[in-house]
Amino acid sequence: MSTGILLVTHPGIGDTLLENARRLLGDCPARVRSLGIPLDGEREQLMKDALTTARALDDGSGILILTDAFGATPSNIACELTREMQANVVSGLNLPMLIRVFNYSDDDLAALTRKAEEGGMRGIQVSTAPGEEA
Repeated sequence: MSTGILLVTHPGIGDTLLENARRLLGDCPARVRSLGIPLDGEREQLMKDALTTARALDDGSGILILTDAFGATPSNIACELTREMQANVVSGLNLPMLIRVFNYSDDDLAALTRKAEEGGMRGIQVSTAPGEEA
């Protein structure tokens, strides 16, 4: 048993990150899906679609949901899923986060959630022009 991984994002973001992670790593977890949430979608139907997709990924170990922007519709739907099933949500999805999650995909839900947070935060670096402050 292993944790399922669901990307719930604005349209195209999850698909693009998933495609790039697969190109970089070659082998990614089998139970990973991306769900783009249309900006003009009907909320009740979006929630049903998200729940169906999430349940299909859960083998009893729970799922990790990665979302792009906290407080936006995809994030709100992801957070609602935690009321329906064993799931954790990490917002601020970026490529380093996703790669780290894939590298530790055999971890349990709690450990994988921490790895996602660490990967996302470590992937953020600031570089400035000489003489400039961040």
